[in-house]
Amino acid sequence: MTEAKRAVVVGVGLIGGSIALGLRKAGWHVTGIDHDADRLAIAVSSGVVDAATSIEEVSGGDLGVVAIPVGTAADAVQKLLDAGLNVVTDVGSVKAPIAAAVDDPRFVPGHPMAGSEQDGLEGASADMFSGASWVLSPTPSTDDTAFATVREMAVTLGAHAIAIPAERHDMLVAVVSHVPHLTAATLMSLADGRAIEHRALLRLAAGGFRDMTRIAAGHPAIWPDICAENADAIVDVLDELQMELGRVRDTIAGRDRTDLLQRLEAARIARRNLPTTVSAPDQMTEMRVPVLDRQGEIAAIAALAADLDVNIYDLEIAHSTEGPRGVVVLLIETAMGERFQGGLMALGYRPSSQALEA
Repeated sequence: MTEAKRAVVVGVGLIGGSIALGLRKAGWHVTGIDHDADRLAIAVSSGVVDAATSIEEVSGGDLGVVAIPVGTAADAVQKLLDAGLNVVTDVGSVKAPIAAAVDDPRFVPGHPMAGSEQDGLEGASADMFSGASWVLSPTPSTDDTAFATVREMAVTLGAHAIAIPAERHDMLVAVVSHVPHLTAATLMSLADGRAIEHRALLRLAAGGFRDMTRIAAGHPAIWPDICAENADAIVDVLDELQMELGRVRDTIAGRDRTDLLQRLEAARIARRNLPTTVSAPDQMTEMRVPVLDRQGEIAAIAALAADLDVNIYDLEIAHSTEGPRGVVVLLIETAMGERFQGGLMALGYRPSSQALEA
């Protein structure tokens, strides 16, 4: 009987607890670490993790996952690496600072784009990441095998893994995550302030208002660290948002129906064009990319896929037994095959492809 893979999860709250549950469901043995002894005891007694330990007592393992606030994550990552973990990743929503702080080929910075209105361990679920995007931001020193290991973990948990450089990730999440949360919190505070004078106001809050402000119900404790670590990108986006809201204000003040309708229609089209679901097997293509057996090849290919908006649904490394070469085998949508193949050839790769049969 094959021995179970062993993982260490630092921080067994909402995200860390969900990762632990998902890994256990997939047959892993999971050890939990948490600064809150009561929460750690609950994680063990409720079956979220198999065992508990401290970070000082860790000795080896297949995978380490750091799921604590971004301000303290780099120190925990380094301690797991020093303890001999084969591969370590984190789940913080800011990537550039930790990517710069930890220089080790076994480290793969990551960020699952998932969450819940429920706080802490009580909201943890093995299905938390089903259908979610899981960003990986490998550094120039990240080993391909380490990258593939973390990518496989994300896919095992039901996520779509994509590779995006750390700095670009931080800029993008400022737009799609950080500023929306701050905006929702500000709007909620505005409504709450008005409700003091107009008690019926919040009773009139319809679906649109509730949907837009739902994320304001998230746990606030993580946000000071996030805003401190990603301040430049967040401030840039807030400045853009203020300018756009100023333009909308001027449009409305000027009773410009045409401009307002154009703005709303453009937003409606953009919203409806957000990516949705995966393709059927008969719409998929297997692409084989010969590569040199050297560090960074898979990360480069995955980053190109993200740049070209190509989803990689499966990935495998086939190392050659003769010479320093190998083959990266990818599964992508057939409709995106020509675009991706052209991008790979522009980088000097020589890919081949074959459509899957239904």
